[in-house]
Amino acid sequence: MDISTEKIAEMVRRAIDEINSASNSTSTNNGGIPIGVSNRHIHLSRADLETLFGKGYELTPIKDLSQPGQYACKELLTIIGPSMRPIENVRVLGPVRKSSQVEISATDSYVLKVKPPVRESGNIKGSAPIRIVGPKGVVELSEGCIIANRHIHMSPNEAKVFGVNDGDYVNIDVNGTRKTRWFDVQVRVHKDFRLEMHVDTDDANACGIGNGFIVTIAK
Repeated sequence: MDISTEKIAEMVRRAIDEINSASNSTSTNNGGIPIGVSNRHIHLSRADLETLFGKGYELTPIKDLSQPGQYACKELLTIIGPSMRPIENVRVLGPVRKSSQVEISATDSYVLKVKPPVRESGNIKGSAPIRIVGPKGVVELSEGCIIANRHIHMSPNEAKVFGVNDGDYVNIDVNGTRKTRWFDVQVRVHKDFRLEMHVDTDDANACGIGNGFIVTIAK
C-alpha cells in the first residue's frame, strides 16, 4: 500500500519527538521545562469564523493541546500577504477569541512579504495586516499577524518552585545537539496553565529540537 508524503513526514516527526523525549528525561522537579513547538496557526473571532465558513458555523476539535481548554481544529485556511504567494492548510486553533490572530514564523514572513512584530499572543495592536481565505469568504485583517514571542506557561505552584512571577523574563539554556541560550523569555503564570515553553518552528529547527525536549532556566 502506498504511503503519502504527508504521512511519512508525520511518522518521521513523531519518531524524532520520541527520540528527543527519551534522550532528555530530566524531570521538571530538577528544573527541567518541556518544549512545545508551535507551527503557524490561526485564532478566529466569532464574526470572522462565520465569514470564512458560513453563519452559525462551529469549529471541529480534533486534538486537545497541552494547555487546558485549547485545541486544534479540523479547519484549515489559506493566508495571503503582499507577495500574493499563499500559504495553504494553516490550522485553526480553538476556542474562538475576541479578535482574530495569525501566528507565523520569520521564515513564513519572507514568503508572505509581511513584517509581523514579535509579540505576546493577544497583543495585536498595530501588528501586520494579513488576508485569510476560507471556503465561504475572505477576511482582511488590518492588524493581527504576529510572530509569537518565546514564552513559558506555568501554574502558580510551579512559579514558586522556579522563583519567578507572571511577566518576568528569564534566559533559557538549550543543551541539545546545537547548544544555545535564549534570552528574554517571558514567563506567563495562570492557575490553568501547565508547565511548557513554547517556541516556533524556526527556533526548534535552529537548535535541532522537538516537542518534549527539556530546557532549563539559565543560572
